[in-house]
Amino acid sequence: MKYSESLKKYSDFGLVYNEGKSFANKYLVMYVRDNGLKKNKLGISVSKKVGNSIVRHRLTRQIREIYRLQEDNFICGIDIVVIVRNSAKGKNYHEIQSALLHLGNLHKIYTEVMDREKDNDCIHQVLS
Repeated sequence: MKYSESLKKYSDFGLVYNEGKSFANKYLVMYVRDNGLKKNKLGISVSKKVGNSIVRHRLTRQIREIYRLQEDNFICGIDIVVIVRNSAKGKNYHEIQSALLHLGNLHKIYTEVMDREKDNDCIHQVLS
């Protein structure tokens, strides 16, 4: 991930949950918060209710890879927390990809058309 880091601390997740805006669909919930930096931070949460460790890690890897491949199309300067719902278990890569990009569009943090101002290959836009 060129412009991103991982959210790791419990307190960082808590800030995004408490101060961020959320949207959800059938498979995922996404919280987004402006972080004031020139890079994004991505956190992924998969509960034990979703499945055993193999299932949870598979979903985590899929979401991280989907984000990595689409990273150029996300705006910079945000914290993102993706929560995987139980219904995502057993879904294929393309269904998870569609769900993640759908949430990105709802939050207005994802665009396929590079029509925003770019600085060092990073899309900037202030979240409202």
